[in-house]
Amino acid sequence: MEKHASEAAAVRCSPNHAGRIGVGRARGFTMIEMLMTIAIAAILTTIAIPSFRYITNSNRIASELNGLLGDLQLARAEAIKEGRTVTVCQSNDGANCSNSTSWQGGWIVFSDPTNVGVWDAGETYIRKQIQFSGTDTLVASNNVSVITFNREGYAVGMPNGTLITLHDATSTAAWTRCLVINLSGQMTSERANDPANLVPCV
Repeated sequence: MEKHASEAAAVRCSPNHAGRIGVGRARGFTMIEMLMTIAIAAILTTIAIPSFRYITNSNRIASELNGLLGDLQLARAEAIKEGRTVTVCQSNDGANCSNSTSWQGGWIVFSDPTNVGVWDAGETYIRKQIQFSGTDTLVASNNVSVITFNREGYAVGMPNGTLITLHDATSTAAWTRCLVINLSGQMTSERANDPANLVPCV
């Protein structure tokens, strides 16, 4: 009995036995496992990057178009509520109308009871939008740089069916959006090449 116990203790304490235990615990990734991990990571990255780009572009485009749409709706609501004309005009300096159709430069919303379509000293600003931070463009058709709503909520002094088109830097149709404004004051957002569009959006 004592002999067997001492032999077992000797085996446990032998260098070869200790080495085998150490090797088992220190086992890491094989080269094949590492290559497989890298390959899977590369595939996931390839899938994720376009999805991330789609989400960021979609959110930016929606925010820019909805910013103008929201301010136009605000101007119309204020005109009806206050019983006086309210104007939204393109503005590069955030103070005066710039007489430009490139609305990505920013715009102002103001109460406009006199000299309609022009901001005059003493008239109240309702909202200001600064220039877009990126390279997207927001351009109006029919040379429209000013949109005014009268006390009944009608858009005055502009052609019916005016279109304000938002393009990204690549003019990719997937990111193109349009805002249609008619004389009744109704506003509709559209996607490029949608068969249901009221006015062609390209």
